[in-house]
Amino acid sequence: MECAEKAFRESPWAGGDGSQRSKALQKLAARLETELDRFAELETRNMGKTLREARGDMQFTVRTLEYMAGLADKIEGETIPVPGGRLDYTVREPLGVTVHIAPWNFPLVLAIRSVAPALAAGNAVVLKPASLTPLSALALARLATAAGIPPGILNVVVGPGSEVGETLLTDPRTRAVSFTGSIEVGARVGALAAARHLPTTLELGGKGPVLVFADADLDRAAKGVLWGIFGNAGQMCWAGSRLLVQASIEESFVAKLRALAEKLKVGPGLEPGMEMGPLVSPAQLERVLGFLEEARSDGARILTGGERLSDAARVRGNFLAPTIVAGVPPEHRLVREEIFGPVLSVLPFGTAEEGIRLANGSEFGLLGTVWTRDLSTAHTVARALECGMVGVNDPPLTFPQSPFAGMKGSGAGFEQGARAPEAYTRRKNVLLNLGAPRAG
Repeated sequence: MECAEKAFRESPWAGGDGSQRSKALQKLAARLETELDRFAELETRNMGKTLREARGDMQFTVRTLEYMAGLADKIEGETIPVPGGRLDYTVREPLGVTVHIAPWNFPLVLAIRSVAPALAAGNAVVLKPASLTPLSALALARLATAAGIPPGILNVVVGPGSEVGETLLTDPRTRAVSFTGSIEVGARVGALAAARHLPTTLELGGKGPVLVFADADLDRAAKGVLWGIFGNAGQMCWAGSRLLVQASIEESFVAKLRALAEKLKVGPGLEPGMEMGPLVSPAQLERVLGFLEEARSDGARILTGGERLSDAARVRGNFLAPTIVAGVPPEHRLVREEIFGPVLSVLPFGTAEEGIRLANGSEFGLLGTVWTRDLSTAHTVARALECGMVGVNDPPLTFPQSPFAGMKGSGAGFEQGARAPEAYTRRKNVLLNLGAPRAG
């Protein structure tokens, strides 16, 4: 923190021309793109995801840096009409040292999503990656120095959140906090930040509803649902983990989806052709298996998967077969809680109103998805869903220019989009008397 504070006060990063920050971030993006394959392999070794997915992550990281670099010299104030001979205007200033606590499921993507706008706004950043997956963040910090970002402006510290994270949050030099992770830890982060009135962004996960209507393109919908839950082995905050399918097509659609799931190639992420990798750790695998065992005991039907893959090729990994579960009531833990694994719960619905009610019956509200050919249904359901984001006829998808936000238990604040750097600035108002009579 001392290093970051000193760099913020003494380097030209904060007070200098925003175009210089823009150039440095563009150079960092270019260097990362040049080394994309190396970083993708590092991310796969770091977390376990397939190399195809890791390459996509790195491409998204490059694009985020480029997009935020383009905003670094466009952080503007405004003039405000006031009475008399006065000029009133606002300026936006960087906050100082901002702390970013990143999760393990998308180590670099979800770090850079908040780090890039904070840097673009002129702050010094302290990034704490997850203890399980620090490698890509450390590598990026070295790349940032080579790209010309001043020493102390981008810092990476590693260690357990209960020690390092809490130390960062309670340090008096911290001026803002971004956290992505579980709702339980998010509550603790929010409490610590609130005690010091720190600007805070919380992205706390989800239990995404996917509504499939009978009129949808069912082949396309099945593929979308497949990747929406089994991508990254289901370890996604916005995974479509609750399949709400119209009752008239439930049997045929689930059969179609099951056939696709059973064809997925599951194995080590570095092996060519793999479509789903392992869970991140033995503890995560046991957690997911615990959910499934409880569901079995309560009468759920495991339509496919549900077992650890432990053949000779996968015995040393945390591999779980893609799993689809039916016969689980909406109030069951499997349906209510975020599992963070390749597990899809199936619930039928009749009318659109019933589907909406089931979709909104969750403490989370991150991403909801609608599959339908009917434009009226698409807009009506999208408006009714209690989610910060809604996708129509697409699997989970976002862009650096698209705001990423949830509601209810899924968090507070937003990331991405043209206004993202503003979250890491303060608005200062300046009032000049240009000749107005003195009061009294």
